[in-house]
Amino acid sequence: MEPNLIDLSTFHDLARTDIGAFSPKPTSIEGDQVEAVRSLFQSPDGTIDVGIWECTPGRFTADRSRSSEICHILSGLVEVRRADGETRELGPGDLLVLPQGWKGEWRIRETTRKLYMIQTGD
Repeated sequence: MEPNLIDLSTFHDLARTDIGAFSPKPTSIEGDQVEAVRSLFQSPDGTIDVGIWECTPGRFTADRSRSSEICHILSGLVEVRRADGETRELGPGDLLVLPQGWKGEWRIRETTRKLYMIQTGD
């Protein structure tokens, strides 16, 4: 009897991977921001999405009321601000965890590319 094998997904050189066309950032509140995103993996039940996202300089709001997100910054410089005003600056190699319920703003200082994992919950 053959074992039930689960496929193994691998992705290389994420800093230079083509992620497609850029379009206006819907939650942008400062600057003429454009973003591109490429999903690399989705769980069969749709609750987990792993991909690459890139955005140009400016500022936008973010709301993780219904999901949590892990972000690994691949390139660029970003400032993340919580609703209470606490700010963190992140650059290449940094990891950011946004737990479910987090709300705040991102200020993109230099065009930024990140690897993300979003988990949608109740």
